[in-house]
Amino acid sequence: MGWRLPATGLIYLFGIAFAHNSLAQTTALAPPPPEQGPPATERPAKKSAVPAKKLFGAESRAAKLAPRAIGFYSRGCLSGGEWLPPDGPAWQAMRLSRNRNWAHPKLVKLVKRLATESKAAAEWPGLLVGDLTQPRGGPMTSGHASHQVGLDADIWLTPMPDRRFTWEERERTSAVSMLKDALSVNPEAFTPGVVAIIKRAASYPEVERIGVNPAIKLALCRAAGGDKPWLGKIQGWRGHTYHMHIRIKCPPGSSGCRSQGTPNGTSCAAAEKWYADTKAWMENPKKPPKKKTKKRKPKPPITLEGLPSACRTVLAAAPIGGPKLIAESIIPPEQKPAAGVVSAKAASGPAAFAVPHELQAPPESNLAVPQPQSAEHLRKAQQ
Repeated sequence: MGWRLPATGLIYLFGIAFAHNSLAQTTALAPPPPEQGPPATERPAKKSAVPAKKLFGAESRAAKLAPRAIGFYSRGCLSGGEWLPPDGPAWQAMRLSRNRNWAHPKLVKLVKRLATESKAAAEWPGLLVGDLTQPRGGPMTSGHASHQVGLDADIWLTPMPDRRFTWEERERTSAVSMLKDALSVNPEAFTPGVVAIIKRAASYPEVERIGVNPAIKLALCRAAGGDKPWLGKIQGWRGHTYHMHIRIKCPPGSSGCRSQGTPNGTSCAAAEKWYADTKAWMENPKKPPKKKTKKRKPKPPITLEGLPSACRTVLAAAPIGGPKLIAESIIPPEQKPAAGVVSAKAASGPAAFAVPHELQAPPESNLAVPQPQSAEHLRKAQQ
């Protein structure tokens, strides 16, 4: 019996030590409380998650790199872009506040050539030049799906007046639609000069295709008396009632640039078929059968990761020119655009600000009019 008491004491002491040791281990292994990070609204977004249009739209000057069109017309960017001066001997750039009168040097050269040669031949008094692209190309903040690689140009079909527009007028003046209705052109606007300027643009070998409204394409065919080689480059594109969209081929030295290729469905027979089909549909419209379709979620905007890898280098490159934006030297700081719309024919002084023409379609384009090609074909043609 004498040994039991010491043994019991030892066991009791051993149990206390074991419990204390277990408690110490448990405390040591417990994870520390998580640190409180900044609210989600304060955390900087990763560059890869920012829409590419915000990144490229924020650049005010071109990348100081060799000229190069990178990627496809609707998914790419521009290296070494050149600035089209707002005023030239036979052109005026419009909507200067957008800072979209940049392009690949080959396109800038073509615009200048088209302007000067057509004026010298007494075909056209001068070009009113709409959007080319942003200083470094890329997705635009508004208005276009294409125009990303510096090879697209919107040329108004409104003739240049015999005077220089002010900065304010260039913001306000509206282009003139060529259409009388959804099927035909307005002869007062669609003059022989319009035919001549489009024909000359299509005659240049570097021009890959030109997009105009299908009714304008039909009018061109009828004015030319049927199929001609230059008409093969003219495509009927929805909208495009007041300008022609010139697209040139990938220039030499533009590795990674992808041309669209020779356009299809540009015969005058196709244009006449569009007219017949559209007229028949308008006279006896058929309601499509009702289908239960799920609403598709809008596609997320393109990010930098969705563009060619070379576009990262374009964004990171030093800017061309000095610290001051070139356009700043021609913007009178006291001139501020007002609100409203005015026709180019009627503009003789300060007038109302025009909604960007790519964002506001003319009334006739709101008609539900079928096209001779499928919607998928039209979408691919305009990309």
